[in-house]
Amino acid sequence: MNTFLFISGGEIFIVMIVVLLLFGANKIPEIARGLGKGMNEFKKATDDIKKEINNSADDVADDFKEIKDTFKDIK
Repeated sequence: MNTFLFISGGEIFIVMIVVLLLFGANKIPEIARGLGKGMNEFKKATDDIKKEINNSADDVADDFKEIKDTFKDIK
């Protein structure tokens, strides 16, 4: 039995028919396009956050290296 998110194939088919009836064939591509753009923006935002965290971690590592070198020079 193949399930996706605890939904069987027949249930997915029924949901797709309901979506088609509610929104119509012309609106579905617009909805899909909007979802795609939203997912793309979300991916960009998460990539920016990851980049910022990595840059901050690199800055902290550089600061620790500076401090270590300073104490090494004192000895």
